Amino acid sequence: MSGIYIHIPFCKQACNYCDFHFSTSMKKKDDMVLAIAKEIAMRKNEFELLDSTGNDNQIETIYFGGGTPSVLTNDEINFLISEVYKNYNVVENPEITLEANPDDLSAERIFELSKSQINRLSIGIQSFFEDDLKMMNRAHNSVEAKKCLEEATKYFDNISLDLIYGVPGMSNEKWKHNIETALSFGIPHISSYALTVEPKTALSKLIQTGKVAKPNDEVASAHFMILVETLEANGFIHYELSNFGKENYFSKNNSAYWLGKKYIGVGPSAHSYDGVSRSWNISNNSLYLKSIQDNQLPNEVEVLSVSDRYNEYIMTGLRTIWGVSLDRIENEFGTDYLVYLKKQVEKFLNDELVYIENNILRPTAKGKFLTDGIASDLFYLNSD
Repeated sequence: MSGIYIHIPFCKQACNYCDFHFSTSMKKKDDMVLAIAKEIAMRKNEFELLDSTGNDNQIETIYFGGGTPSVLTNDEINFLISEVYKNYNVVENPEITLEANPDDLSAERIFELSKSQINRLSIGIQSFFEDDLKMMNRAHNSVEAKKCLEEATKYFDNISLDLIYGVPGMSNEKWKHNIETALSFGIPHISSYALTVEPKTALSKLIQTGKVAKPNDEVASAHFMILVETLEANGFIHYELSNFGKENYFSKNNSAYWLGKKYIGVGPSAHSYDGVSRSWNISNNSLYLKSIQDNQLPNEVEVLSVSDRYNEYIMTGLRTIWGVSLDRIENEFGTDYLVYLKKQVEKFLNDELVYIENNILRPTAKGKFLTDGIASDLFYLNSD
């Protein structure tokens, strides 16, 4: 087993682009912390089967995501970590990550966190420019963004920050400045995503009413190439489509997802994977609380077909430096899937968007930005 993901469904305010599950009301926060702790205990026997080494039930990572996990107090965070340790077999030095926003990371708070078991911070910077932050409706400003990084780097070695590119009105020069500012703090990991317009978000409405321009794919593509070139020139490894890390600073939590390891997701809307099925908790705080209080897991389960597992491997493999192993395709999914893949991938090979080396399929530099679209064309659509 790889890890435990803990979804904290609260935010101070709603970012315009976000479609994750959260509430801006903190009224049920105390009850939610207790319910999440109870779910952690309720699910402790889910991965009882051990592999031949006896390590399959070990927790290697604990990840606080959301929402905004940094709205929790340090005592609440420590309480939930202790519940994991109480109920699971945790490795000696697990990666324990807290997603945090700059406005929650005062100098005092960062110092307190450094004394806890949290050993990795993932900070939602998004941009160092005031106009971008206002358009996104972020709760912090550019001064807070820089100040929290100055303080965090005093106490934490393992820090990741998020940046968003393809923002309407963002020039290449402005985007380069964002990257260079991030690099100036010596951060060893950067996650960067294109601004996407999700249905039913405030951003979608702002675009529909003409208050904000629609993101441009060509601009986003140009920003992506600048990102890759700049970070690789500064010693970062582009190990996943949206993630760049210095050596030994890859996210163990996220890498486990992409490599198909098992994990438990607790809290409203959290997803889990056990190797053969996926489950997801209800995305409703009140119903989640009621179910847990009634000793019921509020989740749905989907058993994955061979085609589902093949498609997931194609999607995750193409996004990472590990690529898609043609040997694994044949051994795990069968010759028919390998023949299908080779037929479907031919046009992308001819267009030099992907390449095969040592029987591993990977995107070329030109194909990286198009990875998700390429993967969808390689999916096996027939049901088992």
